[in-house]
Amino acid sequence: MMRMRSLTFTAMVWLGACGAVQAAEPIKIGAVLPFSGGVELYGAQAKLGLDLAAADINAAGGILGRPVEIVYRDDGTRPNIATEAARKIVEDDGVLAVVGPITSQNLDAIVPVLAAHKTPLFYATNYEGGKCNRYMFSFSTVPNQELDSLLPYMTKTFGADYFLLGADRDWPHRMFDAAEPLIAKLGGKVVAKQYTLGNEKDFTPLINRVADSQAKVLLYALKGDGMQFIPLASDRGVFKTMTVAFLGLTEADLKAFGGKVDNIYAAVPFVVASQDPKAKAFVARARAMAGPAMAISNYVETHYNTLVAVKAALEKAGKVDKEALIDALEGLKFDSPAGTVTMGKDHHATLNMFLARTQGANLVEVQALGEIAPQSGCTPGALAR
Repeated sequence: MMRMRSLTFTAMVWLGACGAVQAAEPIKIGAVLPFSGGVELYGAQAKLGLDLAAADINAAGGILGRPVEIVYRDDGTRPNIATEAARKIVEDDGVLAVVGPITSQNLDAIVPVLAAHKTPLFYATNYEGGKCNRYMFSFSTVPNQELDSLLPYMTKTFGADYFLLGADRDWPHRMFDAAEPLIAKLGGKVVAKQYTLGNEKDFTPLINRVADSQAKVLLYALKGDGMQFIPLASDRGVFKTMTVAFLGLTEADLKAFGGKVDNIYAAVPFVVASQDPKAKAFVARARAMAGPAMAISNYVETHYNTLVAVKAALEKAGKVDKEALIDALEGLKFDSPAGTVTMGKDHHATLNMFLARTQGANLVEVQALGEIAPQSGCTPGALAR
């Protein structure tokens, strides 16, 4: 009888605590993401990560006794829409911080908006680096975190002659700018480089040029419509003598390959097929929330981490406040499904990285690379109040 009373009391305390969290004013986190306009595949991945993080946090009692609420606005994959969405999500929705967007163009558009509103922006997509102000935080990779391990492996394993193929946008240009001196340092050679406009209907001339180059490694930074190049080039037999090093690859991209292009290599911050127990538990929760039709990618994990960091930073600060959140984030270490993440004083994250390759419909881990610090391109003065 005494034990039953004790259990009943414990249950009442737990239920009361949950009720208090639900009754408390929510902490609103904004998300400006593409749900239309062409890259909504990645917007859905980011949303899944945020929804899962909010569910996990709220189930554990919230943050400082308050639940987390995510407010979403569509950026339309267009800078002008993103700018207006960022302004409204701060002014009208009253959010503490904003997560997003996906594309570099939209990032360029909303960074000054959030800085002007003195609202933290959490960017969880791989990017070219160099976005430096007090209100900007990067939770995914910058060029060196992908290239510094991927290129030595590719050169040693497959050969030193490279063909660089990317979209004519800022991110591929910056990635290749970083890659070329590293290839030269490794004793390699760039035999050809080409940027596409993204509106190609016939990839035959491009496939012919890549094949004729006799390069051993195709360094690839062409997503979106360009994803079709990979299976078409494979059908032509290009990858019998050439291996792809794919920049920014996620598991969500693999459907475009039809499961028939194995041994495409990438350096990534999370591998969904990892056998690590913590990673497996995270993926299982994500699959349960998403349903069987939706792919799970490393974008889910990096966006999940933004809210994990918010919780850790606010609890460190002891209050819900934008400037206190920023101060607490600098130098913060927190656990993620991929291991420890350290947010540097430069507002960019040291990440556990993994070399992975495609195998059917999956990315599988080839090698754990350990923690890799970012070369953000930021100077301390750029991050001052």
